Amino acid sequence: MNNFSYVNATSLKEATAALGSSWSDAVVLAGGTDLLGLMKDYVMSPARVVNIKSIKELGGISKSGSGLRIGATVTFDELASNPMVRQMFPSITQAVHGVTSPQVRNMGTVGGDLCQRPRCWYFRLGHGVLAMQNGKSLVPDGENKYHAIFSNGNAHFVSASSLGPALVALGAKIKLVSASGSREVDAAKFFVAPQSNEAREIALLPNEILTEITIPAAGKNATYEVRQKDALDWPLATATVSLTMKGNTVSAANIVLGHVGPTPFHAVAAAKALIGKIITAETAMAAGTAAVQGAKPLSQNAYKIQLARVAVKRALLEAAGIKA
Repeated sequence: MNNFSYVNATSLKEATAALGSSWSDAVVLAGGTDLLGLMKDYVMSPARVVNIKSIKELGGISKSGSGLRIGATVTFDELASNPMVRQMFPSITQAVHGVTSPQVRNMGTVGGDLCQRPRCWYFRLGHGVLAMQNGKSLVPDGENKYHAIFSNGNAHFVSASSLGPALVALGAKIKLVSASGSREVDAAKFFVAPQSNEAREIALLPNEILTEITIPAAGKNATYEVRQKDALDWPLATATVSLTMKGNTVSAANIVLGHVGPTPFHAVAAAKALIGKIITAETAMAAGTAAVQGAKPLSQNAYKIQLARVAVKRALLEAAGIKA
């Protein structure tokens, strides 16, 4: 780890003033569960680290209109134990429970989860977010069993966020603040597929801090994750569904897949196919099949198509209160 200066900010104004115009100038520290590992491995070497854990306004979970406001420094433990989150957004609670490490849940924050870097081993070994070497991506002809089945250009990594698919499906908005002002970004537009090794996988700029997430009221919603083991591990495929019901039939739907592409994948056609239908095992399976249409697996990850298909089916049945 290279030497760096440290700022323990006690206000948002102090924190934004300590940031710079590039990621090498300064980075934000919240839980540190990802950042410190990146710094130890020299994948990131900022000149300054800005600690935001002491800024009170970045914490807390509260009502916001008919929905909720969740502060960026709220931990996964706080999310899991909050009764409003459990009642209104079981999809978020289910995603949080997928992180089985008590240490990570106690330290990891909402903002940190959304801003964490890819778990791609090529990236972690210093080949950049696109895993480029001699002008060519290492992924298609390399070890790619955990990579994307919905790639975007040379972006073959998968978005690492546990909360991303749920927030996209729920229509959440993310607030970003800099010294010159603030802006609000749809969760669906917060995650991006970079087309250069220097770019980031999120819409956050180097001079900005993610301060809060607001989630509007939602109908029935659920998340289902497929993992190789129950111990701490990243999902192989996930699905979050959000349903608006009219009686027993679906009047509107969102289906978002996770860990299958460089951004959470919005399965628009599959969601539209559910409108006007009753959720049954058959319609849920048909939606799962539609959700993975167009997937282009790499040499070692075709199995993810079946996992994503099943994740959609089980998330829909869970949201509808039907036992799989």
